[in-house]
Amino acid sequence: MPPSDVTLESLAACLPPKGRLLGLDLGTKTIGLALSDVERRIASPFETIRRTKFSADGEALMKRVKELEIYGLIIGLPLELDGKAGPRAQATRAFMRNLANLAPPPHAYWDERFSTALVTRELIAQDASRAKRAKVVDRMAAAYILQGALDRLGRLDA
Repeated sequence: MPPSDVTLESLAACLPPKGRLLGLDLGTKTIGLALSDVERRIASPFETIRRTKFSADGEALMKRVKELEIYGLIIGLPLELDGKAGPRAQATRAFMRNLANLAPPPHAYWDERFSTALVTRELIAQDASRAKRAKVVDRMAAAYILQGALDRLGRLDA
């Protein structure tokens, strides 16, 4: 896992034994969302929010957090291939700094390098049409990100 503002370990320390986490794949046009089960073992693609402006994006996200009783967020951090934070990673961190004004649950970042490419490759292997891939790729990438973090959280508990 890359260096981040909040480590997964410190997030785990402030979570109750059970409760859902929400995974986010922040893109420039959409936000892919994935949801964990309350035992935090399985990530499922949930939905895609079409981005407009921050106030609307943040409001839509916080609405889901409240409705779904989310205890923590796992944010995909788009690092460069060499592991350094480029402009997209900086934009992701800026989004989360702005979201802090809306009192979200605690969050941690998770390296999302290759998540969209891997999900797209799998959808192609399943012979999904280009239109179908476009509809689901962001939320499936969020599920891939969230599942990686859930697997790590499971190893921390063991």
